[in-house]
Amino acid sequence: MKEALIIFVRNPVLGKVKTRLAKILGDEQALAVYRQLLQHTQSITRKLNCDPYVFYADFLNETDDWQNDVYRKSVQEGADLGDKMKHAFEMLFMKSYDKICIIGSDCMSLTTSLIEEAFSRLDGHDTVIGPSVDGGYYLLGAKQFFPQLFMKKEWSTDKVFSSTVSDIEQLGLTCYLLPSLPDIDTAADWQHFQQTIVKP
Repeated sequence: MKEALIIFVRNPVLGKVKTRLAKILGDEQALAVYRQLLQHTQSITRKLNCDPYVFYADFLNETDDWQNDVYRKSVQEGADLGDKMKHAFEMLFMKSYDKICIIGSDCMSLTTSLIEEAFSRLDGHDTVIGPSVDGGYYLLGAKQFFPQLFMKKEWSTDKVFSSTVSDIEQLGLTCYLLPSLPDIDTAADWQHFQQTIVKP
């Protein structure tokens, strides 16, 4: 079974990442936080038994910390987030992958084992989804290309998860629900995450 993991990232450019976080912490601290999120995402995906693809928001970087011998690289294409995800899934399903999952780079609670479980759950389900506490999702996976899952969504709102699950149900598909996890989008999210870290 050929498996692929899509990783959507923003290029770590000052003033261009974590803008809600930057309103409180400033651009430099927001960039520092985002770099930590990228490092975490790299650490949990580097040794997965699948083909990981990094899709950059703005431009492809062949000399960054995403190792070229581990990650395949591309640029997101589309008018909005839904179009971009739809294009990435379609592109990889055309490469004859049997299972594809997508994640972002905003979830410090996501683990290697949880991503592995997502792929495993696709053995018995058409789709798999990991809800975010804020009403979005941190992971979505499927065994076939279902473009409806990326259409007519109010992206970056608390309706994304519920409307995606509604589409899955309307298509008559089965879905495995992963545990709910928090994203890091605001200063409050980051402060809460830091408070949950166990001090040595």
